[in-house]
Amino acid sequence: MNRVDLINGLKDKTGISKKSVKKIIDTFFGTITKTLSNGERVEIRGFGSFTVKKYKPYTGRNPKTGKQIKVYSKKLPFFKVGKELKDMVDK
Repeated sequence: MNRVDLINGLKDKTGISKKSVKKIIDTFFGTITKTLSNGERVEIRGFGSFTVKKYKPYTGRNPKTGKQIKVYSKKLPFFKVGKELKDMVDK
């Protein structure tokens, strides 16, 4: 499922206009993105939680040349699935 499929599915199930559903989806994901960019955690009970993991800098290798390269510190979003969702998918 992609974003367009999500918008169309919500439009069909709720009867809300496509424009309104798009605005809701944009607001929802925008809020999650902004919260994560501020270093905060987002938890949706029964679905999962989004956090930001911080990685320290390290020395890596270029797989083509074998040359050592510096990999700078970075932050990446991380999703941990909730128990209810995990159980639903496992059935």
